[in-house]
Amino acid sequence: MQAPIEHKWSPYADNGGTCLGVSGEDYVVVAADTRLSSGYRIHTRNCSKVTQLTDKCVIASCGMKSDAITLHKHLKAKIVMYEHQHRKQPSVTAIAQMLSTTLYYKRFFPYYTFNVLCGVDHEGKGATYHYDAIGSFERCPYTTSGSGSKLVMGVLDAQIDRENQTASADPLTKQDIVELCKDVLSSVGERDIFTGDGGEIFIIDAGGVSKINFELKKD
Repeated sequence: MQAPIEHKWSPYADNGGTCLGVSGEDYVVVAADTRLSSGYRIHTRNCSKVTQLTDKCVIASCGMKSDAITLHKHLKAKIVMYEHQHRKQPSVTAIAQMLSTTLYYKRFFPYYTFNVLCGVDHEGKGATYHYDAIGSFERCPYTTSGSGSKLVMGVLDAQIDRENQTASADPLTKQDIVELCKDVLSSVGERDIFTGDGGEIFIIDAGGVSKINFELKKD
């Protein structure tokens, strides 16, 4: 006797990609690739994972792209409301708490996004926040999310924290961090099929946000 066919459907999809954020003394660097894929299919090679929220804050999201778009639009709308009410832009610490509250509010049917929020705080110091899908967050010197995050974290631990290394080294400069982010994404693209095509680097400091584009492997 033939058993009935069970149809499985999930409201979520993982569109891959990798993003990372690194804080400096008075700046922060955010990097992400631009590949949007599903399984072995590449939907587009030029899809940004990073959205600028204010003059001193950006968010990068991996996971389900449609949820990321919705979340970013929601945050931008709330920031506009804040600006109208308070006649100023919210600080990165205020945005960090707002993002946590927004994600926790949706905890029973969460946004399938894994976010990295970066900016310069009210003291002029670089700030990087790491989130899970339901709003638990932590401020850390550097972090990563996405399909290549396990590959990225080991490199950042070795190059920034100098973990398990006895030799001393000078602190990395802003340009060193930018070059490190390029190298990290290039290396991840060699091992992770969901990361590649192109890269974006956002540098946030007292002067605002600047952007660098670069190429990654296409296959």
